Amino acid sequence: MRSAKETKIYYKRTKLRNPVLFVGLPGIGSIGSLVAEHLRKELKAKKFATLYSPHFPYQIIMLENGAFRLVSNRFYYAKGEKGRGDIVILIGDAQPITTEGQYEVNEKIVEFFKHLGGSQIYTIGGYSTGAQYVKTPRVFGLATDAVTVARMKKYGVTPTNAAGMSVIGSAGMIVAFSKKHKINAACIMGETGLLDVDANSAKAVLQVVGKLIGREINPGSIEKLSGETERIISELEERRLMPFPAETAGAPREEPGYIR
Repeated sequence: MRSAKETKIYYKRTKLRNPVLFVGLPGIGSIGSLVAEHLRKELKAKKFATLYSPHFPYQIIMLENGAFRLVSNRFYYAKGEKGRGDIVILIGDAQPITTEGQYEVNEKIVEFFKHLGGSQIYTIGGYSTGAQYVKTPRVFGLATDAVTVARMKKYGVTPTNAAGMSVIGSAGMIVAFSKKHKINAACIMGETGLLDVDANSAKAVLQVVGKLIGREINPGSIEKLSGETERIISELEERRLMPFPAETAGAPREEPGYIR
């Protein structure tokens, strides 16, 4: 069993060309996890590194045939399109559960990616509008530099203007440590509300990610999940079980109350 005294990354040396990192860890609406996992499958990315930390929840993950593994974060890679950098995807079971852990683990992630020769990081999270379902989610973003902000705007991302709001957890901390270590980075956030798993918002973010890597990503399973979610929401509305009405196109929207 791995040492639990400090955060460590175990990896197989892999030759990467100007890699770009996409981080999709558990958070609001499960948007980051949905996008990163779908991207991993779509690109047939291969695992090359695993991060263990005593700052993760004290639990194990059950596997088939009675096996198990420790909670971890895992790095995967896929070759980029001609003229573009290779793609690295970070997926995980959990985020650190303490403030100290958030600082230690997220800086370790940035340092490791810099060691790989990384040039750009994108974290993926949720932009909460409160207790209402968002049928037509927007995608918001913030970045370490003007060039990255311009690139995101080109692909339909709206720069955030919620001055004073917080981005909680890895989605924000990795961007902060990227700036410290002189790596350009951005946080891309899908507008969401009410749902623990918002496939509709994840689909909107996935479209942006596809443009950033220069590939058309088949929404596949996310689109199917989104359709199923829409069906359930419609049924709840019909039965008057929704705590608040679903957001409709053109209607005024609440300011976000929580971002992660």
